[in-house]
Formats: sequence, C-alpha cells, structure tokens
Amino acid sequence: MYFEAELKGKKYKVDVTEGRHNWKVSLQLEGTDWKHYDISKSDFKTAEEYISFLFEGKSYLIDVLGQDTEYTVFTRNSFRNIKIFNDEMLLHESLKKGGAAGGDTQLKSGMPGKIIQIFVKVGDEVKAGKPLLIMEAMKMENEMRAAVDVKIKEICVNQGDSVESGAVLIKFESAKK
Repeated sequence: MYFEAELKGKKYKVDVTEGRHNWKVSLQLEGTDWKHYDISKSDFKTAEEYISFLFEGKSYLIDVLGQDTEYTVFTRNSFRNIKIFNDEMLLHESLKKGGAAGGDTQLKSGMPGKIIQIFVKVGDEVKAGKPLLIMEAMKMENEMRAAVDVKIKEICVNQGDSVESGAVLIKFESAKK
C-alpha cells in the first residue's frame, strides 16, 4: 500500500508491503533517501480500535481517528495531526487542480500511473479546459486538462510510459494573448 503523509509541515512517502512473517515499511522524507524497516508480525497485535507493536526494542500503542485526509494519531502519550493521501486521495487532489499539480509551467503526475494517450505536441496552443493527455491510475482512465491557456514547450513522456507520483509530464508556458 502506497500513500503520502504530511506531519508538522513535512511530507513523507510511505510504502507498506505485507509479507508472510513481517511488514516491510519504507519511508521517505521529502528530499531525503528512502529508509526501510521490517516489523515482525509476531510483534504486532490489534485490539478494538488500536494497534500495538514492538519496533527497535520499543513498545508502541497507536490509536487513529479521522476521515478523508485528516487524521489524529495518539501514540507515546501525545496527539499528532497527520494528513494522509492514499492513491485515491492523491488522484482526487490532482484532478481538483485540473491535473496541473506542480504550478503554472508544468503538468505533474499526482500519483503513479501509465500514459494512455497524448493529445498535444510541442508548439500547440491549448485553451483552458482542453485535454492534454489521458493517464491510467487505479484502473481508471483520467483525462488531464489544461488549467489555463498554455503553449506546449516540452512533452516529457511517451504513450505507454509508466510514471511515478510527482513526475513531470508536460512543460508549458503561458499562451500569447
């Protein structure tokens, strides 16, 4: 399971894989290298609404409350407010921005996916709301549109490419008026 989280203004990428005897947890603080951890299933228990596990010789009791992207986590005698974006939430956030996550000069992928079709070529002037490309993510085809009038400067992907979250798909500049 892949998701992104924000805690105290810091952004993290998190990947959790369940193995036969352990959980493999990988964390990446924005701008740093990935760190990898193993948590033995024999050291992990669930009860009612909380989980308990041993990690690096310390005991953790965790209770989580929340919905959508806003969660409050209680652990080690303190509360922490965390924003959590799973694949579906990352997709929704990207689409809410017109697929233009990344600012006025780039179209970035809001989540991992595959480029299905590209509608533009370098030099094209595209009106706001017109489609730029289709990306498949979470088994859904998502049409990414221009948020404003733009001129295509560079296309950084090809049809069939698999892309990671945050990958630059298209670079553009403001269309001349």
